[in-house]
Amino acid sequence: MKNLTEDGITRSALSRISGCPNSRLKEVVRALTQHLHAFAREVELTPDEWLAGIQFLTEVGRITSDKRQEFILLSDTLGLSAMVDLMANRDAPSGATESSLLGPFFREGAPFFPDGADISNGAPGEKMIVKGRVIDSAGAPIRNAIVDTWQASSEGEYDLQQTDSDQMNLRGRFRTDANGRFSFRSVKPSSYPVPDDGPVGRMLRALARHPYRPAHVHFKIAASGVRPLTTALYIGGDRYLDSDVVFGAKKSLVVGYSHSGANGASADTIEFDFVLASDKRTKAPKKKR
Repeated sequence: MKNLTEDGITRSALSRISGCPNSRLKEVVRALTQHLHAFAREVELTPDEWLAGIQFLTEVGRITSDKRQEFILLSDTLGLSAMVDLMANRDAPSGATESSLLGPFFREGAPFFPDGADISNGAPGEKMIVKGRVIDSAGAPIRNAIVDTWQASSEGEYDLQQTDSDQMNLRGRFRTDANGRFSFRSVKPSSYPVPDDGPVGRMLRALARHPYRPAHVHFKIAASGVRPLTTALYIGGDRYLDSDVVFGAKKSLVVGYSHSGANGASADTIEFDFVLASDKRTKAPKKKR
């Protein structure tokens, strides 16, 4: 039995996974182990600090539920989510709409609405119209694309944060028409603080960071033959655009309102063309001989 040293413990930990049959898992855990050990050596991590970190992660897990994802929030506020998203989309072609973060408030199974419907369900706030086209990189419209959208209220809350959180509100799904167009009505979102009453909030305060996100509207768009897109549109002029707590805002995704009084219904309007890159995984049909 060998006596362990600071360097020897790393070599020993790595040797324990040498027989892992999953090459990708072995690669990831090997790098993680090396970086964790190097981090501990670099900062001279003390037992008390190590225990504080364990307790912090335990609290993150304890507060996480089916309606609150504190681990995603932790990843978001540390910039890890944005880093993973940037790496995943580094090969996106020029001109394709940039991605943005999914965030912790996405919900599967939002209701489908007819074009032009109001997703605000009577929520208070200034009225807003969102109009868009879904097109491919050549500018051709994409028909029957599914546009999944969700947003915070004018008071800065998502439906999951409200008392009746089982009721879906300020979210919905639409299908594009033959011209790739879709539209819906809602209320203007506002900037808001991410949930800061838990361990991530305490971390932000300890680091002298604010918890705010700029006003935005989320989108997940999918269609046959193109790469799915998760993104968001950020409202121009918001004070938190340059300091988004989760590093999600991007210049190309900043939009402004134009005024619309069509059909006697006055509302500020957002218009945006979503350009989806072709899906390289989609195989071309074989030619008949």
